[in-house]
Amino acid sequence: MRIDIVTIFPEMVEPVVRCSMLARGQQAGVLQIHTVDLRQFTHDRHRTTDDAPFGGGAGMVMKPEPFFEAVEALREQAGWVPARIVVTTPQGRLFNQRMAVEFAQVPHLILLCGHYEGIDERVCQYLATDEVSIGDYVLTGGELPALVIADAVARLVPGVLGNPESLQQDSFVDGLLAPPQYTRPAEYRGYRVPDVLLSGHHAQIARWRRLQRLLRTRERRPDLWQKVQLTPEDLKLLREAEEG
Repeated sequence: MRIDIVTIFPEMVEPVVRCSMLARGQQAGVLQIHTVDLRQFTHDRHRTTDDAPFGGGAGMVMKPEPFFEAVEALREQAGWVPARIVVTTPQGRLFNQRMAVEFAQVPHLILLCGHYEGIDERVCQYLATDEVSIGDYVLTGGELPALVIADAVARLVPGVLGNPESLQQDSFVDGLLAPPQYTRPAEYRGYRVPDVLLSGHHAQIARWRRLQRLLRTRERRPDLWQKVQLTPEDLKLLREAEEG
């Protein structure tokens, strides 16, 4: 998979994509991540990427021409394979795990980072395939949202994670939060790991973890809980927990 992050501040992005799983995926040859300086696609001596808004108002708006030219050049480099072109904006759909899975299905992901008062609407309307927000708050630019999206998508690419089975235990995979996790020592400052996890009884451990996922989601994320499709076994686990 190829991920291009188009930004006027490549120095914010480059250190992150050289670390952790993002670096491992690139070293394994299953992932390419390119930091693209938007200013390379300007044609004036000042390398201008923004201008005053039509109609007046505070701040500056990022110009459409560099974004269009950058995306066209990147798509040509990638051989015009299927791509998702994402603008990070507070007006976009709220990013979630389901969207990360969608993006991971295409061979090319282009993330466009906005700044100032935003990007010219023609980029969003005629160039981008998706407008995405990572939350109901405002950041100084689109680099951090782009990195969040890139990280969430990259870990789903086969070969990036050392243990792909761990993906099945992630929060949100089936609409539930992940269960609590423990490691050595079994007791620390009087706080013990639940006995069932030390029992070696895999079926009981699986049932305990499923129950914890149900209880955590119901308690902490009622918005998710409303959408959960409970199985007969789930109902039995909850009933037993409430009775006892």
